Amino acid sequence: MDAMASRRYTEEEADSKQHHPTVQISQPEATVMTQDRSPAEEVRIKLAAIALSLNVRLRSSDMPVDRQERALRYARSFLDKSPSSAAPKPRPNLTLLARALKKEFDSAYGVAWHCVVGKSFGSFVTHSPGGFIYFSIDSLFILLFKTEVQLVTELEPSSQSVDSL
Repeated sequence: MDAMASRRYTEEEADSKQHHPTVQISQPEATVMTQDRSPAEEVRIKLAAIALSLNVRLRSSDMPVDRQERALRYARSFLDKSPSSAAPKPRPNLTLLARALKKEFDSAYGVAWHCVVGKSFGSFVTHSPGGFIYFSIDSLFILLFKTEVQLVTELEPSSQSVDSL
């Protein structure tokens, strides 16, 4: 029997087990599977492992992996902060989390980051390339994105003056 056939389950076999079936992979097979992965796949797998370890669900992203990891870790550590270990964990202040995450990214990656945190919200945003992540932690959803900022050095002349209105 080949390696692929040994990992296949029929619907009846899967339904007969109370838990999801586990797949046992031998060491030589695992080595071959690792060697077949591209560097980009390895990075995605690393990020997925980080998200899993932090109990975070990455929903959508257009952001370099190092920034994604920073956002996930920062939000998780903010939510895990507790005034004292004996006291029950207080309900997080969502505005403070949004502000802290925005300021963290503003200082690290330049200004014009925006952050929305909540349990239920709709959004439709335009973001800079490589500047968008949407993820959830427990029942909270976090949207972090960057927009372009152009400094105005002088006011543009308008076709009508204020006096003529």
